[in-house]
Amino acid sequence: MRAGAYSPNHIGNDAAILNIAAEQLRKRGCEVNIYSEEQFNSGAVTEDIIINMCRELRSIDLLQKREDAGALVINSGYGIENCTRERMTRILLGSNIPHPDSLMVNTDEAIKDNLIKAGITRCWIKRGDFHAMHKEDVSYARHPEEAQEVLQEYFLRGIKRAVINRHLEGDLLKFYGVCDTPFFYWFFPFKSPQAKGGADKTPAGFNPDYLKSICRRAADVLDIKIYGGDAILSPEGDLQIIDFNDWPSFAPCRNEAAPYIAKCVMSAIKEHFNKKS
Repeated sequence: MRAGAYSPNHIGNDAAILNIAAEQLRKRGCEVNIYSEEQFNSGAVTEDIIINMCRELRSIDLLQKREDAGALVINSGYGIENCTRERMTRILLGSNIPHPDSLMVNTDEAIKDNLIKAGITRCWIKRGDFHAMHKEDVSYARHPEEAQEVLQEYFLRGIKRAVINRHLEGDLLKFYGVCDTPFFYWFFPFKSPQAKGGADKTPAGFNPDYLKSICRRAADVLDIKIYGGDAILSPEGDLQIIDFNDWPSFAPCRNEAAPYIAKCVMSAIKEHFNKKS
């Protein structure tokens, strides 16, 4: 399970999706044991198939070591590390996946001139070294002077690296997916209620198949099987991913997602043992 410190405002939702996925695996004949992230870090987990929502640095390192030693780990510890902000930004931009123009900076450097040179005025400043743990880890700045002030606050909080994303105009869109299955769910959180996989009033130019394709590409390059995130749909119909998360809570669709998560895990188990044999 994910440690509570890494489930800001989502402790119950994060626990719920893991438990319901575990129940789906039990229905398929698996023996499933549930551990806390603290138990995992203390060495209590000896199984060779590890399904996890871990986020602590110690956990990620241990997951990677277990993976290197031959265990099946979903999501991969390497994939979880890839979803930390700066690594994610570099990977998405380097893979030509639509993502806002971004600067990766030290929090003690002067960035006003660089923002002006890049033509960035309004922007979002996000801690670059890790996953967001507090709402202050993602901050909106209205102009370069304010961005400099926010960066200074990050430095004073002990955050050494930050990512600055250009602010995008448009509608926020949330998505959830499970690789190696047909499952993909999206909705506009600030519009009228949406039907799964569709919408009653979608903005002109929106193509759900294109959204699904870029999200699947992102999951592939980040090495994540169970994922979610946010995108911005511009008034012109352009889509850009602004956040990509390893195993989110699936809060609006957990009952629909859980059987597909179990299917993904079962397929990975089969492939894992076929490779061993």
